Amino acid sequence: MDKIKNPKQVIDRRALVIALEKAVATVPRDQWRGVLLQALKGAYRHGFDEVKARCGKSGSTRALTGREIVQAQCYLVDQIIRVLYDFIIVHVYPQTNPTESERMSVVAVGGYGRGELAPFSDIDLLFLLPYKQTPWGEQVVEYMLYMLWDIGLKVGHATRSVDESIRLSKQDLTIRTAILEARYLWGDRALYDDLKRRFEREVIADSGPEFVERKLQERDERHKKLGDSRYVVEPNLKEGKGGLRDLHTLFWIAKYLYRVASDWDLVKEGVFSEDELREFLKAEDFLWTVRCHLHYIAGRPEERVTFDMQRELAQRLGYADRKNSLGVERFMKHYFLIAKNVGDLTRIFCAHLEEQHKRKPRFRLPRFGLRSRQIAGFAVDGERITFSPKQDLHKDPALMLRLFRVAQKNTLDIHPKAMRIIRQNLALIDRAVQNDPAANAVFLEILTAGKDTENTLRLMSEAGVFGKFIPDFGRVVAQMQHDMYHVYTVDEHTIRAIGILARIETGELEKDHPVSHEVIHKVVARRALYVAVMLHDIAKGRGGDHSLLGAEVAQKLCPRLGLTPAETDLVAWLVQYHLLMSNFAFKRDVADPKTVQDFVQLVKSPERLRLLLVLTVADIRAVGPGIWNGWKGQLLRELYYRAEDVLMGGHVEDGNEKRVSATKADLAARLKGWSEADISRHLDRLYDSYWLSMSADQLLAHARLVHDADRDKQSLALDFRVDDFRAATVVTVYVQDHAGLFARLSGAIAICGASIVDAKIFTTKDGMALDAFWIQDANGAAVNEAEKLDRIRTVIEDTLKGDVLPAEVLSAKPAYKKRTDLFTVEPVVFIDNKASNTYTVIEVNGRDRPGLLFDLARAFFDLNLSISSAHVATYGERAVDVFYVRDLFGHKVTHQNRLQATDARLMEALVGGVKPRRKRTAESEAVVPAS
Repeated sequence: MDKIKNPKQVIDRRALVIALEKAVATVPRDQWRGVLLQALKGAYRHGFDEVKARCGKSGSTRALTGREIVQAQCYLVDQIIRVLYDFIIVHVYPQTNPTESERMSVVAVGGYGRGELAPFSDIDLLFLLPYKQTPWGEQVVEYMLYMLWDIGLKVGHATRSVDESIRLSKQDLTIRTAILEARYLWGDRALYDDLKRRFEREVIADSGPEFVERKLQERDERHKKLGDSRYVVEPNLKEGKGGLRDLHTLFWIAKYLYRVASDWDLVKEGVFSEDELREFLKAEDFLWTVRCHLHYIAGRPEERVTFDMQRELAQRLGYADRKNSLGVERFMKHYFLIAKNVGDLTRIFCAHLEEQHKRKPRFRLPRFGLRSRQIAGFAVDGERITFSPKQDLHKDPALMLRLFRVAQKNTLDIHPKAMRIIRQNLALIDRAVQNDPAANAVFLEILTAGKDTENTLRLMSEAGVFGKFIPDFGRVVAQMQHDMYHVYTVDEHTIRAIGILARIETGELEKDHPVSHEVIHKVVARRALYVAVMLHDIAKGRGGDHSLLGAEVAQKLCPRLGLTPAETDLVAWLVQYHLLMSNFAFKRDVADPKTVQDFVQLVKSPERLRLLLVLTVADIRAVGPGIWNGWKGQLLRELYYRAEDVLMGGHVEDGNEKRVSATKADLAARLKGWSEADISRHLDRLYDSYWLSMSADQLLAHARLVHDADRDKQSLALDFRVDDFRAATVVTVYVQDHAGLFARLSGAIAICGASIVDAKIFTTKDGMALDAFWIQDANGAAVNEAEKLDRIRTVIEDTLKGDVLPAEVLSAKPAYKKRTDLFTVEPVVFIDNKASNTYTVIEVNGRDRPGLLFDLARAFFDLNLSISSAHVATYGERAVDVFYVRDLFGHKVTHQNRLQATDARLMEALVGGVKPRRKRTAESEAVVPAS
């Protein structure tokens, strides 16, 4: 509260005490508790609201910083507790002749003990006793706790003697840390002083190395639990990597080892330089500011900077939108830069303290001079490399790059002293160093080494060397995209993609990506591949198409790195078209010859095809957990093999004919017990597109389903199979084809709460529909519970009979707010008559929501357009669905009026959904007759 000019604006303890004394003098004793509660609750609410009001600027009043807010909140609670304690021991449980054991000290511990209290954080108290608990002590503690709870405070508490506190702190690291931060609050000061003296003498003494080791282990476990990355787009600012707890860990260790009482004492002890401490305090203040605003917005102790909080936080903290960047993205970039600084400081100094104070083993075996040695001119201490005294960074700044290369080559860690030296000398990496051919050769070696590449680049990034040497990379450090698809910041995503590329090459990911592993060893332009992965997102956040802008960056940067003109052109092409293969594989029908033709026309060479496949796999895999699946791998492999056939001199049509023949022959061999007539009839019933689109197992399942349904004269046949490869359940429907069938089926599935992630729609030559839907539950997993599958079966059957009308059921469902509702996705419809020779290809983009696919299917039904295949994809909050359609006569949609009507109707479905416009009878909706 030293920075709050008038603490009485928050709470005036003296005035509160006087008011209470007057009140209790005029009311009966049995009303004292009510008077006390009303007074304390009112005082706390007034003080809380005053601090909250000062959290934001108001006229000429300066807004409080985060540190000032938590200090003011702590001051407020301190006064409430002091007034309460005095009232209890004076009026409620007075001591006329107290014994030696009837003493108590109220001690603040934990964060509250540090004098820092976020608006809705718990208040941790230690009721300290000289000996064991007494009846008087029990009464006082109970009265205090109930009163604090009634005020609305969350209180964590313990009641212990000094002896118990010392004994438990030796056993429990959490208790030891709490007492380390203990602060005298009120009551018997001598008891508190005795605890602190004994704690330093009996607990801290000679246990420093053990405390450091356990605290660092605790930190590592906490990081691992929360994803072990500070670059997740919804970070936990308290417990996450680079958050407040990391700063606290650093301070705990320093306080334990050096007995410091304040932050600036760390400078006196040589733990921090003055500049480093200012950086420490700046980071802490920013995180506290964000945390306090987060608490106020949520109205509860919220620690995650979630999407629904980020935009309001950005507005509160003054991050306005700019031409090429949203305010929320600028705020989050600042957050990640602060988290990076926290990570740098804690890693360097915790490792430094660990090195200085680590526990010595009881028996040391002679190392014969191996502990201290030199490699390539660098000093090596154990498993850590650092600069030798003879190396002068001012004369040779490129030593900073070579240090990482030598560490990578020899599997060594970077010594904390070296990291500190690098941070202090980053300014030496100027244009002369950036343009130095030798320095660029070293960087390229690091990038393409294939050994420990990801870890080395991440260390270089944390030290600031990566962004300083490659300024374009420095621009995307901490750059986030405000959506639910991209899990990591651009720099973290890039480093992870490079690491995945290296793991594909070494064979570590051969089982997950067998084709990519095989292909990468056929690649000629290996250096170009690694550089392309590094640069594929380098231009994000600049406004405009990042692929085109990135290609321009590649044209300028690659020659500097030492790449040949041919390699430079190849890298630029890969960066410009790094989304090409995924767009074709996921948005187009790979079985359509035109898809392959168009793709090959852009790729042009087998080498580009190989490079593009591996880059695409690494890029998608690095987006985040759960983004990659076997289904995406299968689509990419199909496109790769078909494109490779053409590029090697084959023809799409010839290739397709051979595949169809081979597929039919394989299925015929697997149809054991079928007559030749039945086999021939089944193979002739479906068009070539069917045989090119389904796996061998799916073809066999379909054959059996169709055969049994025809034999038993079933009007509707359903089959459910879990596709582990795609993490989805395949729902296959065999029924008489009918206009609007796809809409009804997708509506039935939507009613059951499942999501359709892919759909294949086929019509037999005799007018039957054989449709397959890949569905997932709300968690993105296959639906395999019998109860849920039975419900889907029932709803589909009732929908096709006309007993259930999806439009009415879905429109009647109450709207509920989803996290995706926070994002604005501009709806757009693309109608393409060039993507297929026989179909109009329509792509729709919009915000994902329950029932969206049904609304779109209903729109197609209203437009009298028949859907042949649907490719459904979701990228966080964005739905991207592609449909291959024809009109009722089997033609493309080409007339201008129809194109305009199609665009308008689909936009209506994207924006508002399709509502039932007229009452339909069950007969008019029926596809199958009621049994």
